[in-house]
Amino acid sequence: MKRRLTTLGFMLLWEGSMGWAQNAAAEPGVASRQPPRPAMERTLQGGLSSGRWWADSQIVARLGMTPAQQKKMDDIFQQNRLKLIDLTAALDKEEALLEPMVEADQPDATKIRAQVDRIAQARGELEKANANMLLGIRLVLTPNQWRDLQVVAKPRIRRLQHQNDDPSGASPTGSAPIPKKQR
Repeated sequence: MKRRLTTLGFMLLWEGSMGWAQNAAAEPGVASRQPPRPAMERTLQGGLSSGRWWADSQIVARLGMTPAQQKKMDDIFQQNRLKLIDLTAALDKEEALLEPMVEADQPDATKIRAQVDRIAQARGELEKANANMLLGIRLVLTPNQWRDLQVVAKPRIRRLQHQNDDPSGASPTGSAPIPKKQR
């Protein structure tokens, strides 16, 4: 049971931060149905206030975070930010190169497959860099803070999962669509 909770916890941490990179590539105002993100990523970004959630005074107070912890997280974020931007741009470029290949009157399957491989490589590099950043942030938290973070993020993650289940992007209450978060 403890191992299962630890795995769930790490997955919650992972789930939060790739969303900003993936949503940045989506067209504004267009609901895109993306595959579910790992749980660690959902907790660190999507499940909490977007971006630098460790600067949110309510979350900081709830977790009992110190200014030193917040500074460490900011430093980790800043150290990785430019690399993540570059890797996101590289992925966008590879995806943009694929589009005309697929739309050609006579698609060249060999070239398309090679381009798909380059896209998968670019996506993998982005995922690895993001995971390393998130792990660095996760390691700043104490075990109690990590458990509290999961509790804080859980309702927000459920809300986002319901939103992802509805391709129209409508909120769980059925009102106006929930806007996609920006970088």
